[in-house]
Parts: sequence; C-alpha cells; structure tokens
Amino acid sequence: MDYIDYYKILGISKDASPDDIKKAYRKLARKHHPDLNPDDKEAVKLFQQINEAHEVLSDPEKRKKYDQYGADWRHAEQFEQARRQQSSGRQEAPFGGRESYSYSSGEEGDFSDFFSSMFGSARGSSGGRSAARFKGQDYRAAVQMKLSEAYQTHQQTFTVNGKNIRITVPAGIEDGQEIRIAGHGAPGANGGPNGDLYITFTIVNDTAFARKGNDLYAHLALDLYKAVLGGEEMIDTITGKVKLTIAPGTQNETTVRLKGKGFPVYKKEGNFGDLYITYRVQLPKHLSEKEIALFKELAKEAENKS
Repeated sequence: MDYIDYYKILGISKDASPDDIKKAYRKLARKHHPDLNPDDKEAVKLFQQINEAHEVLSDPEKRKKYDQYGADWRHAEQFEQARRQQSSGRQEAPFGGRESYSYSSGEEGDFSDFFSSMFGSARGSSGGRSAARFKGQDYRAAVQMKLSEAYQTHQQTFTVNGKNIRITVPAGIEDGQEIRIAGHGAPGANGGPNGDLYITFTIVNDTAFARKGNDLYAHLALDLYKAVLGGEEMIDTITGKVKLTIAPGTQNETTVRLKGKGFPVYKKEGNFGDLYITYRVQLPKHLSEKEIALFKELAKEAENKS
C-alpha cells in the first residue's frame, strides 16, 4: 500500500491538536469538494485523501497507530503480536492458522518489508507458501444534498477513482449519516477482498422547515382577530398546501401537530414523521380611532366581568 503522509495532506504538524485537525479538514474539504471542481480527477483524488487523513488523525487510537507504524498502521495488532513472540524464535501462522514457522530477528528496516516477512506468507495445503490475504483500504466520500431532495428516494451517480458508481439514496437520509457500499474500496492484497466505500451525507436545508429526526417544525403568523375568533389558514407543508382550522381563543405559542406531514422514515416506505406548527399571534399596529375605541370598550367589558 502506498504511504500517504496524512499530516502533509492536511497541511499540519505532527503535534497538531484535535481542533487544528478539524479546522484544516473543514477548510480543505470546502476548497476541494468535487461539486466545486467538476471534471477534475485530481481534485476528486485529493478530496478522498483529505477525508482519509481526517478519519485517521481525528481518531486518537488510529492516530497513535499511524504515528508508530506509518503505512502499516492498519496491521498494528499483528505487528505487536509478532514482536511479543519474536523472543521465542517461533511465530504462529497469521489469522489463527495451525502451522508455525521460524523467524530470526535482524534489521527491521521498513515496516512494510517486515510485514512481508512476518505475515506475507503461510503454508499452503501442498506444503509450500502462499501470500496472506489482506482486505483493501476503505475509501471515504462526501455527498451534499438539499433537504427537499432527501425527502424522496432517488439515484445519484458520482465518480471514485475514475469509476462511476450509481447508488440509490433512500428517502429520509439524515445530515451526517454514513452509508457503506461493500467492495468499492481499494483492491485487496494477494487476492484479499476489496475495501469498502463509506459515503457521508451533508444535508443542506433549502426549506422553511426545521428538521428534528423525522419531524418537521414551522411557525405561522396569526393575526389577533383570527386567534380570538377562530377561522382557517392555508399553510405550506413540504409536499404542498393544506387547510388548517384555527380554534377560537388560540393562545400565542400554541403548537398543533399534523400527523404524517413530516419527513419520511429512513428505509421504512410509507412511514412519515409529523409536522408541528407553532402559532405566533401578531398584535395589530397603527390602529384607527375607531379600533382604539373598540378595544377600550372591550377592556371595560373585561373589567366589569372581573
């Protein structure tokens, strides 16, 4: 596997703090996002490396392994096991095999060469040696969608390492959600399985609604007269307008629920969240003399009742 200097990719030092890593990642991800660099294969490749570098360096355990073992950090546990058993002069076959073989320690040199000697072969059924199989590296990609697009199941095509991949994105996918596409990562070593592709979705809200899980939230400005007397209002939902009945004496900040008018439930066709409408009662401005007189009359009536 080719060595990638994750610190160099993000433009940070090896003693960078978690905040430094996050800031560098966000800045570079915005700059090199494929949507901003159409038809630029190098930008796509760099964007994948930026995501890969962030995935490793933002995880304390992965970062520790990467700092110690470089390109071979994914196999750190096997390496540590080999070191512990090295003093006995015997090494168990990797991955739980029954056979064992001798190993004489010498110059370690490059970690990749060391792994090749320690784990690159195991006895085959014919008594010879065959290369051990390793799963390929996982790829990371980011996709940006509008909230109105996430409302419906649709197909999306994007390019990874020069190959077009077409996937079906189920309705209801959430901001920050990650999905796995098996076998679309880097090729495996020595006949091992391909890595996987992980896609992280960023959902941009292009609607007038706030989304919390599968529910949607909105406000409705309601004039004082309709709040007092009741009536009807045509309101927007994410799929169109509906008529809403306002009860007489509706108070400010009253919230009503419209069942099933929210967001689709991910991978549960026909299931939807709810839409919550909160009333914001608006007091009248610039009253005429007649209106002022009427309000004064109402105030006197209220005093008499109390």
